[in-house]
Amino acid sequence: MARSIVQTDRAPAAIGTYSQAVRVGEVVYLSGQIPLDPATMELVEGPMVEQIRRVFENLKAVAEAAGGGLEDVVRLTVYLTDLDHFALVNQVMAEYFREPYPARAAVGVAALPKGAAVEVDAILHLGARRGEEG
Repeated sequence: MARSIVQTDRAPAAIGTYSQAVRVGEVVYLSGQIPLDPATMELVEGPMVEQIRRVFENLKAVAEAAGGGLEDVVRLTVYLTDLDHFALVNQVMAEYFREPYPARAAVGVAALPKGAAVEVDAILHLGARRGEEG
C-alpha cells in the first residue's frame, strides 16, 4: 500500500525529521504532539490542564487533516514527565472522547522535547467508526 504524508498548518510544524502523520490505507499514524501553539511554535504557558488541551487540539487538527477526527482514534500513548498529572489527562480526555474510549498507555518519562511536560501520539483507523464492526 502506498503511504501519504499528512500535514496541516493548524498543528505545529514538525521540529525534527518526522511528519505530522503518515497514512497507509485506512490507518493513520499521528506523531507525538506536545503543547506547542501552532501560530507561535512556543510551548503554551499556564496551568497543566491548558497544556493538555493544547496537545489534544493539535492531535485533532492533524486527525482532521487526514480525513478523520478524534472519534477515529483507536490507540493513544500519553507521555508525562510527572505521573501526578495522570488525573488531569483523564479529565481532559473526557472533553475530547466518548465511550467506547480508544486503547491507551501512559508512560512516565524523564524528559520531553522542548521541555514539555506532556506528549501524546495516536493511531487512527478511518475505515471503521466506533461501534461499527470492521
